[in-house]
Amino acid sequence: MTKPAHRDEAALIAAGRRALAVEIEGLQAVGARIDASFAAACRIALACRGRIVVTGMGKSGHVASKIAATLASTGSPAFFLHPAEASHGDMGMITRDDVLLALSNSGETPEVVTLLPPVTRLGVPLIAMTGNPASTLARNAQVHLDVTVPTEACPLNLAPTASTTATLAMGDALAVALLEARGFTAEDFARSHPGGALGRRLLLRVEDVMSRDAAVPCVAPETTLADGLLEMSRKGLGMTVIADAAGFVVGIYTDGDLRRSLDRRLDLHTAMMRDVMTHPCKSIGARELAAEAVLLMERHRITALPVVDESGRLVGALNVHDLLRAGVM
Repeated sequence: MTKPAHRDEAALIAAGRRALAVEIEGLQAVGARIDASFAAACRIALACRGRIVVTGMGKSGHVASKIAATLASTGSPAFFLHPAEASHGDMGMITRDDVLLALSNSGETPEVVTLLPPVTRLGVPLIAMTGNPASTLARNAQVHLDVTVPTEACPLNLAPTASTTATLAMGDALAVALLEARGFTAEDFARSHPGGALGRRLLLRVEDVMSRDAAVPCVAPETTLADGLLEMSRKGLGMTVIADAAGFVVGIYTDGDLRRSLDRRLDLHTAMMRDVMTHPCKSIGARELAAEAVLLMERHRITALPVVDESGRLVGALNVHDLLRAGVM
């Protein structure tokens, strides 16, 4: 190997831009082939009663693994099967209810082609993605998706670059088309990602993070300010809710209200909570998304909320720290 010549900044930038231009050209070529064959592949996948088994070797295997993950997270149960391992026992992971999605740029990858006879005996539908419509894999597939690109981004036209990008994009196109056909929603997506930020925003409800029962600071309107402050200190939420005898929320008193009370030089032992509370106050339902509580707090620049039922009775309390601990903010 010869020692590479030093290249200046402009030359490096130009090389990067040329590579991207070649990959864009490849994507445009593949995009023009989203046709009846693509629709047929979608119909096979939608009719699948099992899982979409995605396989490929080498760089195609890396792409296949990502496609399987994308399909699984968007409503189409799928997993990646290593073709070499399949020939040594893992073939048993494929059932008659499954669909096989096989990736090979040449369409002649030995480890993938070896799977054709057992897959045929099982009667498993085969969707192939190749860059060679005349290949063994393409000819044996129920549907062939042509991911041929004019050239690789590699200046030697050897390293899989534009071809792997095109194959990955075709997989994304398939996943998105299936997602739309299934009526997959953001809530469905969140259920597949319960540990992520999106999952928390779309699944976590106020009732999941609020304080409840004896942990809720609450006093009557006739309670003195001194006793109201004791309740705030005991419960540690930086607020207390003021509710009437029937449990309906009539106001709230927060740390900010305390500062304003001190500025007014009120007598803590004679002032009543009804005289110092904020009324009316913002509240939120227990079944509302925790993300809605975040928006409400940000919009009104507040840090705590009473949680109420459908009729307005107090059922809990929520402050900004609860939301931070839950990872919603």
